[in-house]
Amino acid sequence: LTLKSTHLFLGHQVHFLCSPGFQLMGPETRACLDSQNWSGAQPSCKSSSSSSSHRPTSISTHVRASRCIEFLDSTHCTCEQGYSISSHNSTRCTDIDECELFRLTRPGRLCLHTCVNTAGSFHCECPAGYSLGRDSRSCHDIDECARATHNCSSEQVCVNTYGGHRCVEVDCPRIRNATYIKTSPLRYDRNPCIQGDNACFQAPVSINFHFMSVVSNMSTPTILFRLSAARILGDTLRFGLLGNRGVQHFSVQRSGRLTGQLVLVNAVQGPATLELDIEMSEMERRVLLGRYVTKVTLFVSPYNF
Repeated sequence: LTLKSTHLFLGHQVHFLCSPGFQLMGPETRACLDSQNWSGAQPSCKSSSSSSSHRPTSISTHVRASRCIEFLDSTHCTCEQGYSISSHNSTRCTDIDECELFRLTRPGRLCLHTCVNTAGSFHCECPAGYSLGRDSRSCHDIDECARATHNCSSEQVCVNTYGGHRCVEVDCPRIRNATYIKTSPLRYDRNPCIQGDNACFQAPVSINFHFMSVVSNMSTPTILFRLSAARILGDTLRFGLLGNRGVQHFSVQRSGRLTGQLVLVNAVQGPATLELDIEMSEMERRVLLGRYVTKVTLFVSPYNF
């Protein structure tokens, strides 16, 4: 039998077996070497009843010869781990597809993302933006922002997401009758208003930007984050949501005298990007003293891990 290395890869193995009535002479297995030659000598099959011989049949790595023992007029055959006796020929072992077997017979998942069957075994793979865990089955997000492997400019803010990252620009808000100054990478404060300029006083005192990343179909209800007032001048603090894309998925709740919390109330199928504004209003005898706005952007991953 002539083997062509163009059909096989470096390190690939072939296994040999003989037809009934013949005995294998030479190595049972040969491997493809760096030299593009096969390891070991060419085996042959020798007839049990004569001196004639012929070359054995080579079989795929997904099919291997079984190891058989004759005892008390019966033959018992076994296979290597990851293989089972062929239902058609007890002298051959066929690869067990662990990925398919686990999917059909066991609850849960063998791999968190993708299971790839191999000859005698299997391995797990993760989507782009994830690394394989130490258990060789789970997937962990790669934080491109922390590793500085992102492509964001110096004017942009890098936001890590599950499976990737986003480069966002925090632009100065354009609000009529008010001007703002950037006091931190994610915050703008209103410039002082002229005395008697009620339209300016009605504009938000500050605007904060908050970016979050969550997995797809996160269980609900889930508290996403809390916000609070450093101090309060009036007698009442109110929290509310302003209409934007995806606002129906959220609720804002008071969690203390000076604190509120944003709650995800409906699961979101990713990938998706949701935006909403949370308004915190400070009141004194029902008169507005100041508005504080937090602009929230939620990046939902395509995956649930």
